[in-house]
Amino acid sequence: MERVIGTDELQSGERRSVFVDDIPALVIRIGDQWFVIEDVCSHDGQPMTDGELIDCSIVCPRHSARFDLASGRAMCMPATEAIRVFSVEIRDGAVWAAL
Repeated sequence: MERVIGTDELQSGERRSVFVDDIPALVIRIGDQWFVIEDVCSHDGQPMTDGELIDCSIVCPRHSARFDLASGRAMCMPATEAIRVFSVEIRDGAVWAAL
């Protein structure tokens, strides 16, 4: 596990670009839930950094593919493959993540 951010650094609905084991990732906070996803759309390989958050999902800003933040599952076309999600632990006032 790698420490990626302090739990006091994001409010609900905010995100931060980080690297986890040299992989570009997004840390996203929704309420008291924390998600860490690979910051790459499975449809066209573009970053999802600025994608709209809807409930517990993110929409790719390029072609509107939508992904579940917890499982990475593609929820609508044009994406058919999931995105990678990291295992997340909250401890010592920080978010820790690993593939």
